[in-house]
Formats: sequence, C-alpha cells, structure tokens
Amino acid sequence: MLHARLATTDDAAAIAHIYNQGIADRIATFETRRRTADDICAWFDGVHPVVVVESDSGIVAFALTSTYSPRECYAGVAEFSVYVARAARGLGAGRLAMQALIAAAAQSGFWKLVSRVFPENTASLTLLGSLGFRQVGVYINHARLDGVWRNVVIVERLLLDDSQ
Repeated sequence: MLHARLATTDDAAAIAHIYNQGIADRIATFETRRRTADDICAWFDGVHPVVVVESDSGIVAFALTSTYSPRECYAGVAEFSVYVARAARGLGAGRLAMQALIAAAAQSGFWKLVSRVFPENTASLTLLGSLGFRQVGVYINHARLDGVWRNVVIVERLLLDDSQ
C-alpha cells in the first residue's frame, strides 16, 4: 500500500538514493553529480514542500518544490521535480507524489508549479498531463548532458481556481 506524506530530513538518505538513480538513468535531469544525504538536507528550507511516497518496503518516490526565481514578484511560483525508484516505476508512486506535492504547494501559498521535462521522458509528460499540467513550449538546446545538447518541454500548472 502506498501513502504520501511530507518529508523530513530523516528521509534524506532514501531521497538521495532515488535521486541518484535518476541521475544515473539520464532521462530526468541534467545533473551528473551524485547527491549525499547532506546535500538533500539543504532542500528543507521551511518554504518549499518536499513529499515522499512510502510502501511497505520504505520510501519509493519523492517530489519537491524549489525556488523558481529570486525576484520577489515570482515568490508564488515554484519549480518542481518528481522521482520514482526504479523498482516502483509504473505503480502509481509518481502520481501519488505529485498529488501530494500539488496540495502541499497550494497550502504553502504557491500559485503555480513549473518544470522542464526531457521530451523522451514520455512517462513523466503523460503523468503531468493527466494531473492538469499543460505544455507551454520547448526550450531548444537548453543544456548539454554528457556533451549532447538536449531539448526540454516546459510544463506549468496553476494552483489557484481559474476565477481568482
């Protein structure tokens, strides 16, 4: 049985393990440097929610928000990321992590979530589309990964009711 909750720094080692799988797989991030639990602890700034999904065997997914821009006018916009352990992919953990993150971000006062997704990461694009994210464009040659220029699809979701 999967369940989501807000993460704590006690979860940092498990989060680092999953994130490092994502780095190694080269389908979800431009990052190439493996992260430690200490690196992950820096994500807990008291402003940006981090959530985890647990199964009977432990943490199998996480999602987080981070600063979109240091400019004050964008204080309500957060970037997000979601990662699922290899063994748990396709089991609904990513969906549960994103549902929990969307709720936590809205409760924290964010009005928009944004991210960039590799076009080849169709599982993430499909998941995000099913959760109300819209594709707003493509950054061409956004950055290099292993020496190769990569494009990214820009996605966003408004968290406020459309009438607000």
